[in-house]
Amino acid sequence: MKKAVFITGASGGIGSAVALRLAKEGYSVACCYHNGEAEINSLKKSLDEIGADCAFYRLDVSDSEQTEKIFGEAAAKFGGFSALVNCAGIALQKLLTDTAPEEFDALTGVNFKGVYNTCRAAIPDMVRNGCGKIVNISSMWGVYGASCEAVYSATKAAVIGLTKALARELAPSGIQVNCVAPGAIDTKMNDNLTADEKADFASEIPMGRFGTPSEIAGAVAFLLGDDSGYITAQVITADGGLT
Repeated sequence: MKKAVFITGASGGIGSAVALRLAKEGYSVACCYHNGEAEINSLKKSLDEIGADCAFYRLDVSDSEQTEKIFGEAAAKFGGFSALVNCAGIALQKLLTDTAPEEFDALTGVNFKGVYNTCRAAIPDMVRNGCGKIVNISSMWGVYGASCEAVYSATKAAVIGLTKALARELAPSGIQVNCVAPGAIDTKMNDNLTADEKADFASEIPMGRFGTPSEIAGAVAFLLGDDSGYITAQVITADGGLT
């Protein structure tokens, strides 16, 4: 089966870096995004420059019916997928008591239900093929928890729990499921921090800096590659040693 990957959150910093890295490694890439037209146009340009086999789909991963429909369309175009990478995610910095029910629903819908929706769409074909790789993007806060980000941390912890359980569920079918938990990465998700706040945060990281989207893409590429053939149910916490 040819290498083809379905990527969510492709307009984000990590998602676009993953799409570009995997395209350079010979994957056909289905890039899904919900918003961020400027970012997705930039990604299209970069993929066109390297002659990538790619397609773009607008997708709200929290919508089960829409996810199933778009995944089916993309699978028909590319002849199925050997890999799924879940990068779609949103953040919220608020006390739990200040988090409105609709904000809770939005966070859980994208960050957790979105992973459930795409996995549910991708798994049947992977089982039939007897192979496949799934990589979910969580967060270091899903491992350790973050003050004023309780709901966000909970959704990312749920992704880790799903990853570990699903890996065991699917291992007999030849499918690997792993997770990358990024730390402070230089993306728009951290644009709410001032320059001084970023500098203070970076000073707490043993490596002394924020990570880059391309470094996270490298971890994803490893987990999808041949060298990770005996690795499943694992969480790579890529945070510069912070935690």
